[in-house]
Order: sequence, then C-alpha cells, then structure tokens
Amino acid sequence: MNKSNKFSPEVKERAVRLVQEHRGEYSSLWAAVESIAPKIGCVPQTLLEWVKRAEIDVGERPGTTTAEAQRMKDLERENKELRRANDILRTASAFFAQAELDRKLKS
Repeated sequence: MNKSNKFSPEVKERAVRLVQEHRGEYSSLWAAVESIAPKIGCVPQTLLEWVKRAEIDVGERPGTTTAEAQRMKDLERENKELRRANDILRTASAFFAQAELDRKLKS
C-alpha cells in the first residue's frame, strides 16, 4: 500500500504544535484535534495519528519511534539482500563443484 504525502513535514509539525499548544483549552485531546484538523485541511483521525507519533518520538508515549522503525526497515531490507546473495553464492558454489566433479570423471 502506497501512501501519498499530501501534507509536507512542515505542515504536520505546525499542526501537531497547534494541538499541543492549545490542548489545555479543550476538554480532551480529541476535542482539540477535532477543532484544529479542519483548519489544517485534514481529517481529525490523521491529525490524531500525527500527534501520537510526535509524542512517541519525544518519549511522552510508549511505542516504536520513527527512527527505530526506519532502522528496523533498513535492517530487514539488508537482511533480505544478504539472504539473496547467500542463495546465489550457494547455487554458484554447487554448480562449480559439480563442474569440477564432471571434469575429473572425463579425464
């Protein structure tokens, strides 16, 4: 699933900052999000996710930070590439070993 980035990082940061700055003026986080989301031009659920992600990234909420998630993704990609390279090397090694055996038998 490919997400389009309709909002720039600057807009997201500004929206999160607005929620955090005005949070005390509302009865709940959701009330603040519902009030500010239309001003940014996004749905409240999206803004709430941005706020939660920002809180996780600064350590105010438990969870995997954006940096940790990216590092895991990079390591998984590298692991997949290394496994593929090992398979190729294993296949090539078997091929050349068989070729060497065939050559010895023909002599």
